[in-house]
Amino acid sequence: MKNKLMSILAVFCIGVTGADNEIYVDQSGTGANIDLEQLGISNIIGGLNSTAGSLNAFDLDGATMTLDINMIGNTNKFLGDINATTFTGLYNFTGDTNNFTIQVDPTNTYSSAGSDQNIAVTGNSNTFTLNQGTTAIAANLNLDWIIQGSSNTVTSNINIDGATNYMDIDGSDNTVNYTGTGVNASAGGYFWLDHTGGQRTFNIQQLSTQDNDWLKIISIGGNASSTVCVIQNDQGTSTSC
Repeated sequence: MKNKLMSILAVFCIGVTGADNEIYVDQSGTGANIDLEQLGISNIIGGLNSTAGSLNAFDLDGATMTLDINMIGNTNKFLGDINATTFTGLYNFTGDTNNFTIQVDPTNTYSSAGSDQNIAVTGNSNTFTLNQGTTAIAANLNLDWIIQGSSNTVTSNINIDGATNYMDIDGSDNTVNYTGTGVNASAGGYFWLDHTGGQRTFNIQQLSTQDNDWLKIISIGGNASSTVCVIQNDQGTSTSC
């Protein structure tokens, strides 16, 4: 392999409980193909807000990378920073009360261009945060969510540039907070939310300033306390729901 792996897949167990495992990854280079799997409870793939044995890292830097994550169990954490272009992320989570917090290319090292990310979730009371290109552009991002379960919370902030975002949710009491911003002439964003279930809270903002945004919501299921707030703003007067 010609890609330079600074510290690849240093896996170790921490004696917090018998079920806690931790994965530390610090990878730099191009063409990496990384496959990580954890089964059990209270496991961590480190970075960002790592705790337990004060784990850190989970830092991927490079181009043309593929990351395949499979976490099965409860109260697990997937945390970290990804700086890449032409990046493929495949994430599969099965279980409850898990935490997924990822930021992709926040400093515009690679323009976070050409990403293809797929997130599959089966479980309840999980928290997912995916921020991409927060100070740059997520050019041609293809983001797909499939969520089956209740009381899950999804937060996503994307600096879009021709990005597409598909979200399929089956379950009640789920919350979606999505903000798509863009300042380029090509920054029009596409968001399709397909939901089946009871109570829901959707807060959606599309804020392209030099292009059009596109939104489609299909939601089936009744509950009087559900909330859907949609704001599309292209440099108009500030508003809120």
